[in-house]
Amino acid sequence: MTQAVIFDLDGTLIDTEPVWDAVRRELAAQDGIEWPESASRAMMGMSTREWSRYMSDVVGVGPTAEIVARRTIDRLIERYDRDLPVLPGAREVVRRLAEHWPLAVASSSPRDLIEHALQALGVRGLIAVVRSTEEGTARGKPAPDAFLWAASQLNADPARTVVIEDSASGIQAGLNAGMPVIAVPRPFLTPPEDVLAGASVVLEHLDDLTVDLVRDLTPPFDPVEPLSPS
Repeated sequence: MTQAVIFDLDGTLIDTEPVWDAVRRELAAQDGIEWPESASRAMMGMSTREWSRYMSDVVGVGPTAEIVARRTIDRLIERYDRDLPVLPGAREVVRRLAEHWPLAVASSSPRDLIEHALQALGVRGLIAVVRSTEEGTARGKPAPDAFLWAASQLNADPARTVVIEDSASGIQAGLNAGMPVIAVPRPFLTPPEDVLAGASVVLEHLDDLTVDLVRDLTPPFDPVEPLSPS
C-alpha cells in the first residue's frame, strides 16, 4: 500500500525545463560562447553545484561556477515572477493526492527556486518535505539520494513511495531508489523509450494521475533493498 508521494518540480508541475535551457543559452551568448547542443540533456537532473561547474568548465560560461549559478538563478527568479509556466492539472493533482498521502518535492533546482515556485503554485502548505539535490551531501539525479532522503523524512518505505517524474534522469533516480515511478514526460527532451519502459506507468497528462492509480502501484510484499545514498 502506498505510504507517500514524491513529486519532481521542473517539467512535472511547472514547465520550466525550456526556461532553464533558454536562460543558460542567453548567458552563454552574453559571454560570446556557442551553445553545445549536448549540454541541455547532459545537465538535466544535475545539482546546482554540478550544472554550474559543467557550464563553467565544459561550456565555458564564466567567470566562475559560483557566479554562473548566481547569474542563472537570478535570471530564473525574474522569469518566475513574470510568468510561472504552471502545467495543466498541477495544482489539482497536488491537492488531490494531499488528501490521501504525505507529499514531498525532490528537485534539482536550488532551494530558493523551489520555494518560490511552490508559493506561486499555491501548494506550499500541502508539501510536508522539500529537498534540493544541492543540500547536504546529496548527489544529483539519477542518483537516488534526494528521493531516499525525502522518503525517510516522511517515515515511508521506499518501495511504497511513489515518484512522479518527467525526465530521464529523474525516472532513473526513482528506479535507483527502489520506488515505483509514474512518468509524465514532456516534449522537451523526452526520455528515451528504454528509460520510459522502466516506469510503472507512463501518462500524457497530470489529469490522468488519479488517487486509485497511485494507491494500486505499490506492492504488498517486502521490498528489495534500494541503493543507499552517499
